Amino acid sequence: MATANKGTKPKVGGVRFAPNQTVEGSSSHVHFDEKLHDSVVMVTQEKDGNFLVKVGFLKILHKYEITFLLPFVQHLGKEVSAVPLPNLNLRVIDITTASEGYNVKCEYTAHKEGVLREEMELCSTANHSASVKVVVQARVMDRHHGTPMLLEGVKCVGAELEYDSEQSEWHGFD
Repeated sequence: MATANKGTKPKVGGVRFAPNQTVEGSSSHVHFDEKLHDSVVMVTQEKDGNFLVKVGFLKILHKYEITFLLPFVQHLGKEVSAVPLPNLNLRVIDITTASEGYNVKCEYTAHKEGVLREEMELCSTANHSASVKVVVQARVMDRHHGTPMLLEGVKCVGAELEYDSEQSEWHGFD
């Protein structure tokens, strides 16, 4: 049976079990801070009444379908629509009214690396002067950093393939 040196410190972030402790009937549990490991799209209302939608990590040159619930906004009323904006990277596909607010479905193309913020505007169908701005924020990774774990409400629907000569070479037999 190996014994640990008294002068060594456990690694930060590691899991350490007490000696001779069985897993069954144990009162010790490993807990994670749920705010750090949130797996859903985050919608927050800013001080100015507009909304910020955080969709997490995405991969460059990929197209995503993003669905989120926007809380009910009194001055917009029940029926809202998207204001047509000349945005090539973010496009509203559908908005439906729910009991808690508005279900918004949009399509987003991750066109460059870094933290990107794309805007959309929703307006009341009854009163076109009543509107709210929605900013979609994503962290876009380059193509060499693997595949991100997508949040609930984000679905990859396609990729724009870049030409890569190494992958396209044909190796035949002589």
